Amino acid sequence: MAALAETAAESPPLQRLVDHWLDSGALTHDALERGKRAAEASGERLDRALNKLGLVSDDAFVSGWAATSGLPVLTAWPAEPVSVPDLPARFLARAGLLPLGVEDGVLHLAILDPLDQFSLSACAAKTGLTVSPCLARPAELQARLSLIATAEPGAASEGKGLASDIDRLRDLASDAPAVRAVEMLVDRAVELGASDIHILPTVTGARVRVRVDGVLRDLPGWPKELALAVTSRLKVMAGLDIAETRLPQDGRVRLPHRGVEIDLRLATIAQLHGEGVVLRVLHRARATPDLSSLGLPGHVVAGLERIIAAPNGLVLVTGPTGSGKTTTLYATLQRLARPDRNIVTVEDPVEHALEGAAQVQVDRRIGFDFAVALRSVLRHDPDVVMIGEIRDAETASIALRAALTGHLVLATVHTNSALAAIPRLIDMGIEPWLVASTLRATMAQRLVRRLCPACRRPRAAEELALPAGLRCEAVHDAVGCPACEQTGYRGRVSIGEFAACTPRLAEAIARGADERGLAALIPDYRPLARDGFARIETGETSLAEIERVLGDNVAAEASS
Repeated sequence: MAALAETAAESPPLQRLVDHWLDSGALTHDALERGKRAAEASGERLDRALNKLGLVSDDAFVSGWAATSGLPVLTAWPAEPVSVPDLPARFLARAGLLPLGVEDGVLHLAILDPLDQFSLSACAAKTGLTVSPCLARPAELQARLSLIATAEPGAASEGKGLASDIDRLRDLASDAPAVRAVEMLVDRAVELGASDIHILPTVTGARVRVRVDGVLRDLPGWPKELALAVTSRLKVMAGLDIAETRLPQDGRVRLPHRGVEIDLRLATIAQLHGEGVVLRVLHRARATPDLSSLGLPGHVVAGLERIIAAPNGLVLVTGPTGSGKTTTLYATLQRLARPDRNIVTVEDPVEHALEGAAQVQVDRRIGFDFAVALRSVLRHDPDVVMIGEIRDAETASIALRAALTGHLVLATVHTNSALAAIPRLIDMGIEPWLVASTLRATMAQRLVRRLCPACRRPRAAEELALPAGLRCEAVHDAVGCPACEQTGYRGRVSIGEFAACTPRLAEAIARGADERGLAALIPDYRPLARDGFARIETGETSLAEIERVLGDNVAAEASS
């Protein structure tokens, strides 16, 4: 066993691998020392010990071996498991190999260990085929190896009855392949900074995607048996009814991940080929950002800071789901927090822990919705109230009357622009005079992907067909490089618009003026599209990204 625990210095391939990880920042010297101690104690080889401890991610593991061994990295798994009769499942699991297909006398294999040439030679000798190996992420490979080693041929027959089917689902949920696949999926999503995970059932298995920087990205899919096992596993973890596959269900899962607590909001729904699952990824331990660090335009931050200095009134943050509204509200509450203020939030769910605030989570299953929670909260002597979302007339009425009676109320509402929030409240049945009396400001925001600074490419601004009066002197396009995983973008930046409620604007609101009429009363009103073009000119984002988020007519809107 001592030979298996050899240090990197005693093995040239491992030494090159460790040097690559250190140079690329995938491994720190402290983590390396910790991995060496664990490898010596367990008899595990150093690279495997580092990976199993989470000190080197699966991505860094395969990319490091690819860089030092010259082997390609597997990009897509076959839809169905590939069976090679001469290679039994027990041998494949022990050797860390998985057949991907046979083509023109070549056996394509996913491998775990590029130093294990003996197993590759054994496969070639046993099958009489030329072996072509490629590197697979350890968690993905192990999940599939466990599945083929433990799976029973065929599915449970209908004649065994419902009880047998439920027992089979529970068995699948507790099997090692499902456990490892869930761990791998969450690990990969967190590593990519994903906000959502989508598991879409297909005829042959499941399509797996994650939403990174607002855009869905494919991950390797799963065969049908593993997809069923993972869905069952997630439902068990969330405390859902594993036997109910026809009705939608919602639940929550809390997982520790490398010392950080991760919350997963789980929603299931019956689809054509099975039960679909979407997971919202929430980082409970993530620090609340400062208002000035959100990337919002300076005039929006300045206007918001000026408005929240008032002791009462209503401030609305608008935008679609995933536009950063809640993060902006938390950053605003962070500015307002002080010992002499009682801050209370009403949310679904509580997404961040805010020190010093009383945070209330609604639960519609027991009738504790936003309106009920808000009525109770107002009896707890709050100075500042944050409402996760105004979505109905009752919640809106309570919020506005709270603002009218001396509370500072911050809330979100789903509209496409800042000024559209005003007719939205009136459409809910709120009297225009009440909106005019309580509204202090409304803002809208979007998140656009930031161009990767390592590979963005400048182009001539005159190539853009812009409306008269709209200038944009510097333009960059997305290209793609290893640093941004070939997407051309890294991270996101906020664009925003802001409208303070002046006496003139309040008078127009009370008269029932529409959105266009309200905008005409704000001489310096800067819509989202115009701020988007400002970000194009500074090289922060691209025209294609602004059009993706705001629509193809963004140039016309910016010039209006």
